[in-house]
Amino acid sequence: MSAPIEDYALLSDLETAAMVGRNGSVDWLCLPRFDSEACLAALIGTEDNGFWRVAPAAAPDTCTRRAYRPDTLVLDTEWETVAGSVRVTDFMPPRAQLPCVVRVIEGLSGAVPMRSELRLRFHQGRVVPWVRVTDDCTVAVAGPDAVWLGADGPVRALGQEGSTVLDFTVQAGRRIALTLVWAPSHSPAPPAPVAVPAETMLKETGDFWRRWAGQCSYQGPWRDAVVRSLITLKALTFAPTGGIVAAPTTSLPGCLGGERNWDYRYCWLRDSTLTLSCLLHSGYRDEAWAWLDWLVRAIAGDPADLQTVYGLGGQRLLPETEAPWLPGYEGSRPVRFGNSAVGHFQLDVYGEVMDALLQSLQAGIPMPAHVWELVESMMGFLLRHWREPDQGLWQVRGPRRQFVHSKVMVWVAADRALRMGELLGRNGSSAEWRAMRQEVRRQVLRQGWDAQQQSFVQSYGSADLDASALLMPRLGFLPARDPRVLCTVREMRRLDHEGFVRRYAPGSAAAHRVDGMHGREGTFVACSLWYADALALTGHAEQAREAFERVLAVRNDVGLLSEQWDPDAGRQLGNAPQAFSHIALAETAFALSATSFRSRSGAASSGRRRHGAPQGGRSGV
Repeated sequence: MSAPIEDYALLSDLETAAMVGRNGSVDWLCLPRFDSEACLAALIGTEDNGFWRVAPAAAPDTCTRRAYRPDTLVLDTEWETVAGSVRVTDFMPPRAQLPCVVRVIEGLSGAVPMRSELRLRFHQGRVVPWVRVTDDCTVAVAGPDAVWLGADGPVRALGQEGSTVLDFTVQAGRRIALTLVWAPSHSPAPPAPVAVPAETMLKETGDFWRRWAGQCSYQGPWRDAVVRSLITLKALTFAPTGGIVAAPTTSLPGCLGGERNWDYRYCWLRDSTLTLSCLLHSGYRDEAWAWLDWLVRAIAGDPADLQTVYGLGGQRLLPETEAPWLPGYEGSRPVRFGNSAVGHFQLDVYGEVMDALLQSLQAGIPMPAHVWELVESMMGFLLRHWREPDQGLWQVRGPRRQFVHSKVMVWVAADRALRMGELLGRNGSSAEWRAMRQEVRRQVLRQGWDAQQQSFVQSYGSADLDASALLMPRLGFLPARDPRVLCTVREMRRLDHEGFVRRYAPGSAAAHRVDGMHGREGTFVACSLWYADALALTGHAEQAREAFERVLAVRNDVGLLSEQWDPDAGRQLGNAPQAFSHIALAETAFALSATSFRSRSGAASSGRRRHGAPQGGRSGV
């Protein structure tokens, strides 16, 4: 059975990723790209579906300790055994030519017998490769794929039940490096990375990440957590195109043993634009340039064909299939590859794109003329179609509805388009856009507000709450001190579960009608962070800090978050690490730091009210 989701750490070369557990096993690896077929798939199957474990031969199930090296994606894992202690350093060098995973084994004390067991299974954990041993390497081949495994020290290779096993002993002060490289199967010789000294690759990889992390502009009290989240977001970027995947994994469940299993190895416009916003906020302009280029290529064409999700290069066809040969993570079936969300109609993505374009422009990134044409085209589409129901932020698989958040994001689209027009001196359509912005706002305030329960609701005519309403003040739809915002934030306690926030009420017949799925799910990490943000904006700084630090406390031992948290089981759920969660963490840290600064400034000046403090009336929490 796979380890708990929170046991896994991330490695990335900015084109693909590996997930390595506390037991030293790489249980997930797709080569050569994030969206390629997996060759190690034990994470959503069993060991028979592929893994690569490097650990002491007589090691316990988990290591003694592990950590990323500061400001890097280089992972150190240590074991203490009766024979001595040993460190395994795992990393993936940022891609130069071919993808590779490097594992450096270093003796710290004594003489520790070690074992490397590699069981490759190509084509999503199904195809057993043909394996041969050369003078310097072992190579596994199946169809178009070849994986080469080389060692720079004395090891003894064995064949064992479809695995390649290397046995060796590492003494104190000695090192042995194992390098696994993917290459097209028609390559006639071992690929170049096998021959590159591991120490060279390690230094270059560490230097790369430290230089990148050093650009972070955040200097608040949670800097370590923010930098780790930003490194994670960078690791989910597909460098050749600038696209950003939602997560490097597929089918890690939102409900153990259930059907809420999705493939997140693609580029959602929502996640990508929010990631861009987060990186811009943190001082990273190069990523904004690359993302803008990716966006224009991906969404080029008729705005009616705008998708919620695209492939790494902007591909539109991502057919969703099931893999019956994989038993799923803890029996969670079906295992899915591809994502049918490409066919969903989501109005909110138009607002997300417009917001990101405005932020890019405000950051000093020039907007080419053809991008403004894209803005006008999308606004023309919204003018004709904004009144239609859609599948919403949560891309529900139930019937389309008039989701309140979707309409709010239509307002955002019009608002940002108008502001871009002002900055660029292009006001030809401003009257129509301004009229639409006003009409959308009136409609949401009339039909999205439930006067009886004093809160905004999930959809028109519904009494159900939705955590997305917490974003209204951040988006500028209503000021934080508006009584309707204060009341809605207070009512969000109904979505609380042990101090964390669900996206909407799960498990009920009404929820099933909305999302079309069975089974309960965990609390959503991003929603809990939105709640902290909303508390800060509405003047409840102490409660906001407590809510934020509750989320920090459920990160795993190397600072990573999945999509969901199950407070009852004390476990992470959903695909991991999740871009949406780490975006929210970084943005909320910025917001809380800014609120704290404004509060201190206000307290220092007599006669000035603390920012966001409720002014009479009912409490905001």
